[in-house]
Amino acid sequence: MAGEPSDANDPYAVHTDAELAALPCAFRSDLFAGQVVLVTGGAGGIGRAICILLGRLGATIVTCGRDAAKLDQLAGSLGELGIVCQTERMSIRDPEQVAALLAAAHDQQGRVDLVVNNAGGQFAQPAVDVSPKGWAAVLETNLYGTWYVMQAAAREWIARKQPGSIVNIGTITGRAAVGIPHTAAARAGAQNLAASLSVEWAPHRIRINTVAVGVVRSPGLLNYPTEARRSFDHNPQRRLGDVHDVAQAVVFLGSPEASGFITGEVTHVAGGAQVWGEYWALGKPTWFAVEE
Repeated sequence: MAGEPSDANDPYAVHTDAELAALPCAFRSDLFAGQVVLVTGGAGGIGRAICILLGRLGATIVTCGRDAAKLDQLAGSLGELGIVCQTERMSIRDPEQVAALLAAAHDQQGRVDLVVNNAGGQFAQPAVDVSPKGWAAVLETNLYGTWYVMQAAAREWIARKQPGSIVNIGTITGRAAVGIPHTAAARAGAQNLAASLSVEWAPHRIRINTVAVGVVRSPGLLNYPTEARRSFDHNPQRRLGDVHDVAQAVVFLGSPEASGFITGEVTHVAGGAQVWGEYWALGKPTWFAVEE
């Protein structure tokens, strides 16, 4: 497939930053010129692709994370690509740090046009073995953190009487997610939360949409056991997605010029996995094996 990493048969193979910057793009090069975009968790696989594509389209990038070294490396790499990037070391699980992040972005850049709630994480484990600490960590990141960022963004926009757009990165909901029950609960909650807020904040000209991501080739797949690999391509297209696919969906939903009449929506970037397929984060149990 065009745009895939050189080793397309390796589900863990990822693009270099230079490769991401050279991939074909469906949008004109100045779509985000003069705009400021906050991307949480920008140093990861999907977040990195989002930062690079929005930067290619003219945006100034503000991003955050807990690892200062990774943030410094990202900022340096984006700088080499001609992309302006402000980084903040913090945790989205702390509402005070989130509020400070949004205030700093507005104060230092003069504005924030788009917020991309990308930071998240989970681990595969049988439900009976998930500890209270593990459960809380995933819920606090994928649900609470998403909420803190959306609320802080809205408060800034409403106080400044400015419009805004939020795009949340989520997953497929409405079906079983065996092996990752904590993220199933958190992502479903975040999706319904986004829909509810899209109505409440519409009078303030704030749009909120979600990109539901299937299995895409990224470093995050290393968090799953090798038994899960058999279901990585269980979707109608029978292949893995690409982080660039996710980034282009974010660009579309985040731009008022491209999607100004879209809010409260969930866009699946999953090869159709939301309508057919099965994903087993711990491998498929023999109980569910069907003889051909």
